[in-house]
Amino acid sequence: MIQSVLSTLSRSIRLDFRSEVPLYLQIVEQLRALIDRQVLQPGQQLPTVRALATELRVNFNTVARAYRVLDEAGVISTQRGRGTFVSEIPPPAVSFQGELLRSLAERFVAQAQSLGASEAEIRQAVDEALRATKA
Repeated sequence: MIQSVLSTLSRSIRLDFRSEVPLYLQIVEQLRALIDRQVLQPGQQLPTVRALATELRVNFNTVARAYRVLDEAGVISTQRGRGTFVSEIPPPAVSFQGELLRSLAERFVAQAQSLGASEAEIRQAVDEALRATKA
């Protein structure tokens, strides 16, 4: 049973390693879509983090982070010693936009700091960019 789910996920999840969207968020969005389309059924057991990471050829921590985000949103449920399952009662539509924005902001700040920008300069650049998009 788990093997068939793993096979389904390996055929369904397509990761873009060149995308600006972090891999864990790509996994989150694609798993959520599979659940929404009922490819993955409520109560169905998901593969272990290690098995899915191996199948997708990504780091274990990437899948662990994706599962953690989905678990916190109530989309899946991890039960210690039993496994990870699609939630029986699907939560209302959850947007992972906040998670994506934090990821983009972290990368922007890290790049700006590598250029030697101060916190004040970074804030000013963001404020100017926001004003420019309103115009």
